[in-house]
Amino acid sequence: MRGIDEEGREVLTYLEGESGSQGWDKVVDDTGLVSFARFLRGYHDAVAGFRLAEGLSWCSGESGPGDGEVVCHGDFGPWNIVWAQGDPVGILDWDYARPADRLHDIAYALEYVAPFRDDAECLRWLRYPEPPDRRHRLELFAGAYGLTSTDGLVDAVIDVQKAAVEQVRTLASRGLQPQVRWVADGYLDDLAQRVHWSRANRHLFE
Repeated sequence: MRGIDEEGREVLTYLEGESGSQGWDKVVDDTGLVSFARFLRGYHDAVAGFRLAEGLSWCSGESGPGDGEVVCHGDFGPWNIVWAQGDPVGILDWDYARPADRLHDIAYALEYVAPFRDDAECLRWLRYPEPPDRRHRLELFAGAYGLTSTDGLVDAVIDVQKAAVEQVRTLASRGLQPQVRWVADGYLDDLAQRVHWSRANRHLFE
């Protein structure tokens, strides 16, 4: 987004590449996973020190970031990346951008690319040709991002999953869409089941 014109319309630019559902198969192999992790690190480094103009706030109501925080994307998954020739070149969908510890985006991304999903879903929906080596993928992502240890990452993913349940419930209680529809469709049960699966299968990652 380049700004707002005189009629209140968003001024946008077009970034050539693939995104959305096409992003999933880009992170299946080690090369794509490493590129994805490094791209997240590059983004975090790029926004370190960024501050909003006076009078503005993020979706969370904060105006920060505070000490040790950056502007996290908040929805950093393969579907929100623009890929060109197999490389990540841009980031889409900034609705959930807000100040947080870098670990939030790291854990959020790991849920989807380690991934914290059962084998059937990995094979059916996430483009894996065989069940993934989740521990290897978590370690590879962490190293590519620049972490020196994987300690605490599984707990961080579970914390992010639990926070997602509360976020959807809170936004729905305010009458906001699509969260109201998600709750009506039983999506909270799906989110709770993800937390349960991660807790029961943490041995696959540690």
